Amino acid sequence: MVEVLTLLIAVAALAIAVAAYTRTGGIQKLRRQVDALGSASESVREKTADVLDRLERLIRGREKSSEGKADDRPGPSPPP
Repeated sequence: MVEVLTLLIAVAALAIAVAAYTRTGGIQKLRRQVDALGSASESVREKTADVLDRLERLIRGREKSSEGKADDRPGPSPPP
């Protein structure tokens, strides 16, 4: 008898949970949130790639200018 009562309570709780889930938007709302998050992360990824590209050009520009200056500078004179 107790098992039947427990089963009925569990089924009722499950029905209430399903009703609450569908009332709050269910899977459709979750999919919209995932899509929004995907587009936001794509935007951040593109911005990060642009910043890293600029940083790389800046560093490589300094390397090239440093190499050019190093070749033009007179070196120490060799020992006699």
